[in-house]
Amino acid sequence: MNLHNAEIAVSAVKKEQYPKKVLAEFAFAGRSNVGKSSLINKLLGRKSLARVSATPGKTVTINFYNIDDTIFLVDLPGYGYAKRSREDIEKWGSMIEDYLNGRRQLKKVILLVDSRHAPTTDDKMMLEWIRTSQEGGAVVIATKTDKLNKKELKENLKMLEEELELSPNDLLIPFSTKNDDGKTAVWELIESLL
Repeated sequence: MNLHNAEIAVSAVKKEQYPKKVLAEFAFAGRSNVGKSSLINKLLGRKSLARVSATPGKTVTINFYNIDDTIFLVDLPGYGYAKRSREDIEKWGSMIEDYLNGRRQLKKVILLVDSRHAPTTDDKMMLEWIRTSQEGGAVVIATKTDKLNKKELKENLKMLEEELELSPNDLLIPFSTKNDDGKTAVWELIESLL
């Protein structure tokens, strides 16, 4: 797979806009500002293919990135951002639900959590959805690990395992956009699922 051959294919708000091309899809879910777009850029060795915003709640579309006509990486809108109207939040919820429940080529939903903080109720609900609707163990990526020292990181990863009740079947991948921590592990996971 040639990672340099990557482009945004579609930004969709409803299923009629999803890509017509049938490729395996790997979706990244998580809170607003957890680092989904940054992770996609890091995986692809790009600075700004996926739009990164300093303002949480900015991604309001489902963004499909075509990687060498082999897979789509899918950036889902972040949840849990309070400065949106109730109507906006409900609209996002049903948009994400439509995608998650109706997409046959969806291979895996990968949950991103911030390694510095305990998972939120929304994180736990998302993980529960992943467990009940997808085969195989859950995959959780702990982002922003470079912001912790070694001792803090070890403690926080243990806390995340406990709080999310991760089993030996599940996978917790520490990830940093500042160095290559986690990048190889994510690609190995994707390749193993293809």
